[in-house]
Amino acid sequence: LFSPPEYAEFLHCKSKKFTDFDEVRQEIEAETDRVTGTNKGISPIPINLRVYSPHVLNLTLIDLPGITKVPVGDQPQDIEYQIRDMILQFISRESSLILAVTPANMDLANSDALKMAKEVDPQGLRTIGVITKLDLMDEGTDARDVLENKLLPLRRGYIGVVNRSQKDIDGKKDIRAALAAERKFFLSHPAYRHMADRMGTPHLQKVLNQQLTNHIRETLPSLRSKLQSQLLSLEKEVEEYKNFRPDDPTRKTKALLQMVQQFGVDFEKRIEGSGDQVDTLELSGGARINRIFHERFPFELVKMEFDEKDLRREISYAIKNIHGVR
Repeated sequence: LFSPPEYAEFLHCKSKKFTDFDEVRQEIEAETDRVTGTNKGISPIPINLRVYSPHVLNLTLIDLPGITKVPVGDQPQDIEYQIRDMILQFISRESSLILAVTPANMDLANSDALKMAKEVDPQGLRTIGVITKLDLMDEGTDARDVLENKLLPLRRGYIGVVNRSQKDIDGKKDIRAALAAERKFFLSHPAYRHMADRMGTPHLQKVLNQQLTNHIRETLPSLRSKLQSQLLSLEKEVEEYKNFRPDDPTRKTKALLQMVQQFGVDFEKRIEGSGDQVDTLELSGGARINRIFHERFPFELVKMEFDEKDLRREISYAIKNIHGVR
């Protein structure tokens, strides 16, 4: 049987096809250093990697950083808030599923991943819980209640996984061997053996593929109608520019009218004091006029000298004159 070749491509070096996946790991590290420096800096710019293989499921996965509480190296002082903003930018999208990853040797109530997922998905419609490090729990404790969805229930439930340790990664432990060890862990553990078929990385892959496909199917109609309305408004705008000629006098007249109209709006806002910019150095616009009328004008009136008899006569003539022939 013919098997298509496995390879990977990066968006930042699209012309190159990587067939050695050790080189892929090295390139991820090298690109991270290029963008963020070599002393634990951070960047919101994603590294786009596409893997082509007959052995992998069709998934788009965005790997987001964990919350850093205390800055180290070249990290900014507000790193916690920068990472939070970066994560929210991705998980707020209604079309995305959220994979909330929490280690089993940590109290689930303190999970940053679950807390942030709840902020943008309070009903838990898009959140899948993943529990890692099940093999590192204290002796005599287990995460059975969590994995059976009893402790902090999620509509899509929880899946437990056991990844390679840092020692395994450094020792280049084969992924197949790691998956076999994970399977053995769940089958031999008294708290998890009854649900072993619903645990582990291969099951997580299948669930993600299935749930993401269903999720896309559900969100596609609203996404399609939104895109269609955007397309219609863009087509309408393009139609206006089709017969556009820069030297057309009607364009110039229209532009001038728009400028005059905008000037009128801006002037009105300045008088009302409702503009976007507020002067903090001196009185301007309507506030200045207000001050002149309420402070300066009465003062100037008092200073004026006039003969009351002449003033009455002038007022009388003024009243008669503005009545005209009426």
